[in-house]
Amino acid sequence: MPRRLTITVPSLSLGGAEGVAAMMANHWAQEGETVTLITLDSAETDTFQLSELVQRHALGLMQDSNHLWQAVYNNWYRIKKLREAISQSKPDVVISLTDRMNVLTLLASHKSKWPVLISERSDPRHHPMGRLWSALRKFMYPRATAVVVQTEGVADYFREWLKSTLIEVIPNAVPAPRSPDVHVVTEQDVLERSPSHLIYGMGRLSYEKGFDLLIDAFSLLAHDFQEWNLRILGEGPLRDSLQATINERELQEQIELTGWVTDPELYLDQGAIFVLPSRYEGFPNALLQAMSRGLACAGFDCKGALADIAREELQVTLLPTKDASESTSIRELADLLRAYMQDENLRKEVAIKNLHATERFSIARYFESWDELINQAIS
Repeated sequence: MPRRLTITVPSLSLGGAEGVAAMMANHWAQEGETVTLITLDSAETDTFQLSELVQRHALGLMQDSNHLWQAVYNNWYRIKKLREAISQSKPDVVISLTDRMNVLTLLASHKSKWPVLISERSDPRHHPMGRLWSALRKFMYPRATAVVVQTEGVADYFREWLKSTLIEVIPNAVPAPRSPDVHVVTEQDVLERSPSHLIYGMGRLSYEKGFDLLIDAFSLLAHDFQEWNLRILGEGPLRDSLQATINERELQEQIELTGWVTDPELYLDQGAIFVLPSRYEGFPNALLQAMSRGLACAGFDCKGALADIAREELQVTLLPTKDASESTSIRELADLLRAYMQDENLRKEVAIKNLHATERFSIARYFESWDELINQAIS
């Protein structure tokens, strides 16, 4: 008998959690499960497509609040409508993604019979929620059937204060390409690939993603490596600030903010190096995509997320950030990029090792872990 699975997420707009929610819904629906996906936002903001087999409820309740009492009312109304939508879906289990959505879903599920699995997508030790939301998380998370995290470091954090709650570590999987033109990259593909002088970054243009650090590091090299270019895929609130820095340094010919793209693999396949310059991370989809496409990868050792990937014997080069000033981090990143840019054989050697990410973080393994947890919650 098909399971009835209900997924809650703020929106299906730009973002890693949104893409994961769409992937989960589509996978389970195509496996014959009865899947409902609920978003607080309207469907007009969607950038991720859902299968016609998925039942969709877009509540259209993401409006901003102008003052405290309006925020209280708006969230009370969201909880009310969210509870109605979840009840209508008649779930065997509810799966929520992202911190504030987890709190709202648990509040909407208060005194209900359905089990709730909540998924933390970032690192709560470094990703601020605000005082009120943090207090609500402390109060509501013990009511979850299980908390799913992506790294052992975050699991340890939750185990300190969620003594009786099941904590499961399920890292992200290499995202499935959306385009049929994208094939699995092999070692032979990397060896036969034409030399590239493209460095890529990818993610939301926000402070924690650290693209200002990447631009600063590339700026130290741009004059000596004029044949090299940096492209950053993604959108976000810091676009204007990042572009202003590029313009100020007169690097418009070498650095491009490409924007959000539908098929990032088709871009990454043209590159040689990928950098994840995040100040902190959950478990980066972007890095997994770049590794699976056969790029030499580097990033900062941002509080454990990349270390978990490196422990899988993959060749993401980690630069230390603890006790280091950002100016030091920028210089170290520039030195690493210089070494990669000067040595094509080194880039290919590292890239070939990174191809193992496709197996180690496979979609099959990902859903095997989730299905086991869901069946345990239902039973």
